[in-house]
Amino acid sequence: MPSLPPHPAPAIRPCRPADREAMADVCVRTAHNGGDSRAIYPDPRLMPALFAEPYVHFDPDLAFVLDDGTGRAVGYIVGTADTGRFVSDFRKTWIPRLAGRYPEPTAPPRTPTEEMVHLLHRPERMLVPELAGYPAHLHIDLLPDWQRRGYGRQLLHTFLAALRGRGVRAVHLGMVTANTAARAFYDRLGFHMIPVADAGPLTYLGRGTAAS
Repeated sequence: MPSLPPHPAPAIRPCRPADREAMADVCVRTAHNGGDSRAIYPDPRLMPALFAEPYVHFDPDLAFVLDDGTGRAVGYIVGTADTGRFVSDFRKTWIPRLAGRYPEPTAPPRTPTEEMVHLLHRPERMLVPELAGYPAHLHIDLLPDWQRRGYGRQLLHTFLAALRGRGVRAVHLGMVTANTAARAFYDRLGFHMIPVADAGPLTYLGRGTAAS
């Protein structure tokens, strides 16, 4: 009896439109300090609407996924080469697309969901003066079973190479300070802390896009 052909190996590839659902699932399952956020944000469309889908929409050439070898995305990296332009596009185009589902709050947020909707309507929060020297920014997420296996490093290096191809010299990210595992990952990959006067619960990290 002939043996079955082996499954293709997991690989980094550009994002495809068919990846949207899988990417949203990865986002939701990693959105609470790197862990599952479904108990905190019951609407499964909310976190992807902030932290994944707008990047694929506005910067599709900077969206890459980890394909498990069967065509399913089990991790991704998304971002923008120009945070100022991204914020402008988000304000003019993305918020109107979502305003019917997530109306602008008229009162201070009282729940985690309301806090995220408040952030959705405040994209200018991304324009932090101390980050001006790091015009690009990114978000990277992998399902737990795919973490600590070198795929995060591969995703990041793929993204950095794409930024270099556009002449972008530096990138930043904002992470929840409590997520110490993520901080250790970024430290290993050459990121350094960027002091920000009013960072709130976030720590800002940056690095150059040059290969290391």
